[in-house]
Amino acid sequence: MKIEVSTHKLFGYRATLRTAKQLATPAVKLVNRSVPGSMPDVQITLTNPRGMAELATLAEVELAGGGVDKRVQDREERHAAREGRSVFGRAVPLADGSVLVLINVDRVESPGEFAITLVHELVHAMQFSRKGVRDRIIRDRRHCFNIERQSRRQAREQERCHDEEEREAYSREYLADQIVPGARAA
Repeated sequence: MKIEVSTHKLFGYRATLRTAKQLATPAVKLVNRSVPGSMPDVQITLTNPRGMAELATLAEVELAGGGVDKRVQDREERHAAREGRSVFGRAVPLADGSVLVLINVDRVESPGEFAITLVHELVHAMQFSRKGVRDRIIRDRRHCFNIERQSRRQAREQERCHDEEEREAYSREYLADQIVPGARAA
C-alpha cells in the first residue's frame, strides 16, 4: 500500500500539505487495522470544490471505460461542482485498482476536521476492495455516463449499499481521535 499526498490547483497551502502528509500515514495504518478489507494504494489530493469536481469526473470517466460523450461528462462535472461546495471529501476508485481521495480544503478548517474527513474517506477506500463493490460502482458510473443502462433493481441495490457504506464510514470517524486527540470534540 503506497500513500501519495499532493495538491491540485492550490497555491499557498504548504502548511496544510505538510499537515496532510503527517496525518496520512497514521490514518492509513489505523483504518487498515480497524476496517475489514485491504487498503489499496491511496492518492490523497488537497483541492478546492472545482478541482475536486474536475478530478473526480476524470477518474470516473476512466473507471467507466472511456467512450463518454463530452456533453454528458460536462453535465456530470457541473453536478459534481454543485455538490462539491458542501462536501468535505470524496473517495473515487481508479481504473488501476488504487483510490483517489479528494479533500476540499475550503471546508476543512482544522487538523481535527481534516483527520475526521481523512478517516471517513479511507474507510470508503477499504470498502472499494471488498468483493463486488468495485463492479457495482463501475456499473453505476457507466449508467450515469449513459454508456450502459442498469436495471431498477440494480439501481436500488446501489442506493442501498451506498447508504450502508456511508453509515459504516460515519461510524468509524471516532478513529480520528486517535490521530488528533479531541478531533471530534471541535
